[in-house]
Amino acid sequence: MLATPDVRQLRPQVYDPAEDSFLLLDCLEQERQWLQSRFPHPVCLEIGSGSGVVLSFLHTHIFPAGYAVATDINPNACLQTCDTFRDNNPGGRTSVEALRMAGFSGVRDGIVDVVVYNPPYVPAESVPTLPTADDDDAWLDLALDGGANGMESTWPILDHLDAKLSPLGVAYVLFCARNHPDDVASVLRARGWRVSEVMRRKAAWEVLSVLRISRDSPLIGDHVD
Repeated sequence: MLATPDVRQLRPQVYDPAEDSFLLLDCLEQERQWLQSRFPHPVCLEIGSGSGVVLSFLHTHIFPAGYAVATDINPNACLQTCDTFRDNNPGGRTSVEALRMAGFSGVRDGIVDVVVYNPPYVPAESVPTLPTADDDDAWLDLALDGGANGMESTWPILDHLDAKLSPLGVAYVLFCARNHPDDVASVLRARGWRVSEVMRRKAAWEVLSVLRISRDSPLIGDHVD
């Protein structure tokens, strides 16, 4: 089992790594050989990086020669991600570009090889408004509440994958059962995407799953639902 990166002195406005974060780590560990055989030096992007634990894991254990980019609308999360990279890399090197932005908004088309996204997936009446102060604890609500069906922050990312991913690019997106991931997968397949469930796990009252989304033909060893 690969070591989980340390997260020290977590800022109170940043989501604490939990079952969903650890599911993504296990998923990426399982996909390690597949990913390394596909990309020699990829551009890896985590959308909504939070603590930075997932992207740091991906960089440290799978693509140490890759280019790591994090985006998060929460300024505290951008700082926390840099701290996590610095704490988990020899010599205290940061090795990550942490950019304050929503989703793909400032990312050039066609350059991202690996996308990881743990969205705010909890169904809620609406997506919270942006806090006006960096020290507002309401930033945590943005990391959790996903609006109608918990999908209001996820669909914009899925809708832009075709533009942002490189030709062999792949995305790993986490869902809870209330997001209806099987229906989401059907929509994506109808658009021509290759979609497979990599891992599923019960976490308290939620059932979480991770979908692998890519645009190419099936590869040997792929699992199709």
